[in-house]
Amino acid sequence: MQLAFTPDEIAAIVQPRAARGTTTGPIRGIAALGTARPGDLSFLGNPKYKAEVAGTQASLVLVPPDYIGDPRPDQLFLVVDQPSIALARLCARIELMLRPPPPPGVHSAAIIAPDALIAATAAVGPLCVVEAGARVGERACLQASVFVGRNAVIGDDCQLMPGVRIYPGCQLGQRVRLHANVVVGSDGFGYELINGRHEKVPQIGQVVIEDDVEIGAGSTIDRARFGRTVIGEGTKIDNLVQVGHNVVIGKHCILCAQVGISGSVTIEDYVVLAGQAGVGGHITIGRGVKAGGRAAITADVPADTYVNGNPAIPYMLERRIAVLKQRLPELFHRVDELEAQVKKLAGAG
Repeated sequence: MQLAFTPDEIAAIVQPRAARGTTTGPIRGIAALGTARPGDLSFLGNPKYKAEVAGTQASLVLVPPDYIGDPRPDQLFLVVDQPSIALARLCARIELMLRPPPPPGVHSAAIIAPDALIAATAAVGPLCVVEAGARVGERACLQASVFVGRNAVIGDDCQLMPGVRIYPGCQLGQRVRLHANVVVGSDGFGYELINGRHEKVPQIGQVVIEDDVEIGAGSTIDRARFGRTVIGEGTKIDNLVQVGHNVVIGKHCILCAQVGISGSVTIEDYVVLAGQAGVGGHITIGRGVKAGGRAAITADVPADTYVNGNPAIPYMLERRIAVLKQRLPELFHRVDELEAQVKKLAGAG
């Protein structure tokens, strides 16, 4: 599909503070400053690329208010508070054009239980299964091969991508977006060793996902042993993340790729866990905590701290230790030299 926007149409979307220069042709592409060509739009989202603006061939550039410089002939600068966010708004419009929502209705190849409730404005794609007692809200979209278990609830305006699995009894709030092959409500990992055998502990709780949560492809959210596993409002979870049973995640958290969270963990609001961070069981992570990539969190973390390392410790301490580790060969060599000198002095005495 060919896309083309006039400069005026782009200005109407991004709502600039001011404009510098002019360009007349349509904008047909988006590119980085260094690779853009005439007809492209680019943006200055990171100050370290400021020097590239003067040489870019992009016909239209989104720049921040503190950028000083004039456009070339047939080039337009739109001054916006946050160029990256302005670009995101434009991309959202393009996304709707490239991937328009399917029309409401239930595909003939879907299987819907007689007592399931599907809103008239919802779209249910081919090979979907919606079991007894389940509810699918207004304008919700279930793409191909989505499974919604018995008595599960899908809120208004939810987007479930192909292959999503919602186990029985789980609840999704409004505007939840689940990418391909997300599993919500799989059994928590619970066993007891009895007479030399691992016997399964039944997992009879549920998962509750609050409004405006997005979960990346292949992530799994385990149901509670009893009670609820909760993902708080506005939290964003990357691909391939594991959330264990009875975990409670607060509002507006960020969990990056391959994070693993053991059972019965409490994560308060606005926490950021970088890629491959791991959290041991029955731990509380305070509001606003940030954990670096591959951090191993084995104890409670107080609010508004930054931790890193294995085991996770305050970030600046971990960085100092990392620097000292690089000096260990030198330090061992110096110790060997000192030992040799001491032996020599002892022999002379």
